[in-house]
Amino acid sequence: QVQLVESGGGLVQAGGSLRLSCAPSGRTVNGYGMGWFRQAPGKEGELVAAISRSGGTTYYADSIKGRFTISTDNAKNTVFLQMNSLKPEDPAVYYCAAGFTTDSYTPMFEPALYDNWGQGTQVTVSS
Repeated sequence: QVQLVESGGGLVQAGGSLRLSCAPSGRTVNGYGMGWFRQAPGKEGELVAAISRSGGTTYYADSIKGRFTISTDNAKNTVFLQMNSLKPEDPAVYYCAAGFTTDSYTPMFEPALYDNWGQGTQVTVSS
């Protein structure tokens, strides 16, 4: 098990930016695919972005494509979600997730493949 700690959420005006960070506690996440999910009140949870174990392949939901960027630092000690041009439909609790995988090149799309989750960080966008 990997304990994940998110940070960086908050309140921002529409059009603004936030960067979320996700750090594993006490270890790296080498060997893991990583993802960012979000859950808004009254809506289904959504995979926002995912990055492969190697870090070389990414996936983005259509709703955020071109605005958000997922990345990791070289040591895979931290996973980032850079969120630009935030919209009124983006507010949610954002969760970082990690799933062990032997596939280095394919991002994981299914929530069930992620067995380690952070506590979530709230993102609020004011119009």
